[in-house]
Amino acid sequence: ASSALGAILAVLASLIITANALVAIVLLRLIQKSGSKGLYFVLNLAVADAMVGFTVMGLVMDEFSQPFYPPHIFCVLRMAFVTSSSAASILSLILVACDRHLAIRKPFHYFQLVTGLRVGVRLVGLWLVAAIVGFLPVLTPHFQNISTHEKCSFFRTFHPTYMLTVFCVGFFPALFLFIYLYCDMLKIASVHVQHIREVEHAGLAGGCPPFRTTSDMKAMRTVAVLVGCFTLSWLPFFIASVVQTVCSKCFPYKVIENYLWLLGLCNSLLNPLLYSYWQKDIRLQLSQLAADVKRRVL
Repeated sequence: ASSALGAILAVLASLIITANALVAIVLLRLIQKSGSKGLYFVLNLAVADAMVGFTVMGLVMDEFSQPFYPPHIFCVLRMAFVTSSSAASILSLILVACDRHLAIRKPFHYFQLVTGLRVGVRLVGLWLVAAIVGFLPVLTPHFQNISTHEKCSFFRTFHPTYMLTVFCVGFFPALFLFIYLYCDMLKIASVHVQHIREVEHAGLAGGCPPFRTTSDMKAMRTVAVLVGCFTLSWLPFFIASVVQTVCSKCFPYKVIENYLWLLGLCNSLLNPLLYSYWQKDIRLQLSQLAADVKRRVL
C-alpha cells in the first residue's frame, strides 16, 4: 500500500511540475509580447502549483524509504513547505479571480489600476501570507502533534486544531470570496447585456459585435471553472478534516490523507490544464512552442 501510494504521488507530482512548467514558459512569452500585468498573477499560480509538485516529491521519497522515521522537526518543516505551497496556489487563484473581476468592473481604468508596483506588492504579500499559514505550526508548538516513529503526514505532524483553524480562517473565506466575485461579475455582465439590447432596440448598434459582452463572458467562464474545480478538489478534504478534528474516531484519517488529500493536490494539475484549454492565447503559444521544439529537434 505504501509503494502504491508512493507511485501515485510520484506520477501526480511529475505531471504537476511538467504541466505548470510549460504554462509558465508560455506565460513568460506572452508577457514579453503583450506586456499585460494581469498575466503575472496567472504566472504566479503556475509557479505555486509547480512548487506543490516539488514538495510532494519529498513525500514520495519518504514512501519509498520505508521504514523511515525522521525526527519530528523534520516532519514539521516538510509539511510546512507542502502547506505553504498549497496556500500560495489557493491565494493565487483568488488574485486571478480578483483581477478578472476588476477587468469587468472597471474596464476603462484597469491598466491604470493594475501597475507593475501594485502587482509586485500583491505577489509579495501573497507569499508572506502563504508562509505564515504554512509555518504557523513551526512558530506555535501548540499546533504540533508530537509523535515518534511515524512517517510524515498531516495528522501525525499537525494538531487537529491547526486544521480547524486553517479551515475557518482560510478555506471558508476564500470560498465565499470566490462566490461573491462570480455573482458580482454575473450581475455586471447582465447589466452590459441589457445596455446592448437597449442600443440594438434603438437601432444604434450598426451591426457591431458585442465585444464587451464577449469579454465578460470569457472572464466569467474562467472564474466559474476555477471556482468549480477548486471547490470539488479541496472541499471534501477540509470537511473530512473538520469531522476528524471534532470526532477523532468518526472518520479514518488514512482515507483523508491517502485519498482526499490527493484530490486536493489534483487542483494544482487542473489549473494549468484548464488555462491551456480555455485561454486561446495560451493554446496558440503552446502550439508555437511545440512547433519550435519540433523544428529544432528535426
